[in-house]
Amino acid sequence: MKLFIYGFFMAWGMFLWIPCPFPKWNERARGHMLACLPFIGCIVGGLWALAAWALGLFACPPAIYALILACVPWCVTGFIHLDGFMDVCDAVLSRRDIEERRRILKDPHCGAFAVICLVLLVLTSFCVFFSADGEVSLLPLAMIPVATRACAGLAVMCLRPLETSQYAGSERRGTSLVILPAIMLCIACALPVILYGTGGLAPTAAALGYWLLALYGVKKLGGISGDISGFALVCGELAGAAVLIFVR
Repeated sequence: MKLFIYGFFMAWGMFLWIPCPFPKWNERARGHMLACLPFIGCIVGGLWALAAWALGLFACPPAIYALILACVPWCVTGFIHLDGFMDVCDAVLSRRDIEERRRILKDPHCGAFAVICLVLLVLTSFCVFFSADGEVSLLPLAMIPVATRACAGLAVMCLRPLETSQYAGSERRGTSLVILPAIMLCIACALPVILYGTGGLAPTAAALGYWLLALYGVKKLGGISGDISGFALVCGELAGAAVLIFVR
């Protein structure tokens, strides 16, 4: 249990912009950090739903409503997943051989493909939330980041790591660690459907979007990494938001 507590706060410090109340690192808890990612999703999702509730309560103008809801999950996480999204877009869209794509993935410079894809992502997210007319179902919205981060934990623990990834060579696999994100994924996907019917499919769509993009990234780059997981997470959350708004 102590390692799970360390893992949770390690994940908080790494994946949230909000200051961590217990900034301690324990190398033995690295795998537990991945297992605790869904609980980081609970924080992100809770703040996302809180923002949606507050904006609706004060009848915020539609454009401001859409802008804030599009940006909340990026701002709360300190844009760390957007960084991975941009890196993967640069690498994959270069259409070079796999070794060159891997080199581009690790290049700290920002290329044209990354900028273009980021602009398209921001515009699409804005348009999706602008179409909500100031009203979204709060529980399905809150569960989207839980589902994507549960998928992220499972993907990094179960898929082949990229050779240059920080996860290469580390011990991440273990039944006890995989069970927790798997249970959280089931809860995040099932609970909104039970309560909202088809209106609660957003977390499921987010999870499917994550896995499709994660496997695509693995195919193009030869393994999973933090950047590829971030790329898949951002796209999965957009897919979940689209289903939330357009499937009622």
